[in-house]
Amino acid sequence: MPLVTINVIENVFSKEQKREMIEKVTDAMVAIEGEAMRGVTWVVVKDVKEGEWGIGGQPLGSSDVRKIQAGAA
Repeated sequence: MPLVTINVIENVFSKEQKREMIEKVTDAMVAIEGEAMRGVTWVVVKDVKEGEWGIGGQPLGSSDVRKIQAGAA
């Protein structure tokens, strides 16, 4: 039984976006392992508090992620 954990910074993704992550990651695992695995594939989305996640030695918050998202659009 696969268990996939997705860590995200709090206040960045909506409940709907998290639901979509769970659905699409489950679909990806089923594509690899077969349809019989759908019912036993666990996906957990964990919120990490702002400032408790860092990249390049710097803490990251939701406003930083939104700036990155805006630049990628």
